[in-house]
Amino acid sequence: MAETTRRALHGVAEMVLAGPQFRTSGSIELAVTDGGFGTVARPLLRVRGTELIVGERAVPMNGLTFREVASAADVEVGRPEGVYKEGSGLDPDDTIGLEVGEAAAIERAFAWGLEALQRLAPSERPILWPEHFDVAITVDEVNYGVSPGDAYLSEPYAYAGPWRTRVGAFWNAPFGAARPLRLLPGATAVHDFFCEARDRVASDPVREP
Repeated sequence: MAETTRRALHGVAEMVLAGPQFRTSGSIELAVTDGGFGTVARPLLRVRGTELIVGERAVPMNGLTFREVASAADVEVGRPEGVYKEGSGLDPDDTIGLEVGEAAAIERAFAWGLEALQRLAPSERPILWPEHFDVAITVDEVNYGVSPGDAYLSEPYAYAGPWRTRVGAFWNAPFGAARPLRLLPGATAVHDFFCEARDRVASDPVREP
């Protein structure tokens, strides 16, 4: 069920939040919010648990299609076309399947990531990207972020991806370094991982082509 819930929330981020926001406001950027995530421009929508918050209304999403949820929010369903190629792989008429505990775990991962990223670089604004469904920043040519899971690793994880890959035991992923959040229990542990990655980038040699 974990992958089903993750993909469903990814689909909501793409087709109910980012797509309509892009068509209205020209931006695909989303943000982690208290209890979930949401748009940063019109239309102002956010996900809280298994519900879509539309103004003062809470729309239960489980069991509905993405098209039905978008209709309830009075927005046009669909991903931000022409902006990126990857995504959730879901369609507007697919049914949303959500499990409350799994949704809460994803929200917790994003909340830890947001706090850790803000502590790492207070001047940067963490962005929840609908393409890969992760919250991230870029500082000095290094991408730092937290993913709720994906094709690389099926559980929530923190990552650091230097634009120029480094060599060393710390760098355990094709894109840099990744650590499951079960090994980083809390925002402080995630922040410490980011700090270590920053230090390793400064000291470890660049991988030669």
